[in-house]
Amino acid sequence: MKDLNTLNPEHLEKWFTDESTIWIPPTKEISGKNRILALFRAIFRRYEKIEWNVSEIFHLGNDKYFYQTSSSGNMNGKGTYNNEICTIVQFSKCGKILYLSDYFKDTKVF
Repeated sequence: MKDLNTLNPEHLEKWFTDESTIWIPPTKEISGKNRILALFRAIFRRYEKIEWNVSEIFHLGNDKYFYQTSSSGNMNGKGTYNNEICTIVQFSKCGKILYLSDYFKDTKVF
């Protein structure tokens, strides 16, 4: 989360490989490091400010984790943004993200 909160895709680069896959609504599932970083650049441009805070992390086994997170900030031209997020993350043996999927409590904002 520390790297995500920098809002700098270069800080996220170390977490992904060409085999990584993520699904962050409202986009479709995408794979590959370059496409994932492009998605994060697009997400970061939508906000004047955004911050994520993890409240709970649950180990699910087999290098998978469930993150309970809140996000808040200001969307460009749309005002204040707040949301609750559940994220499933699977890591490789070397600590890279193999799979990440977000589930948002409120999808109306998108």
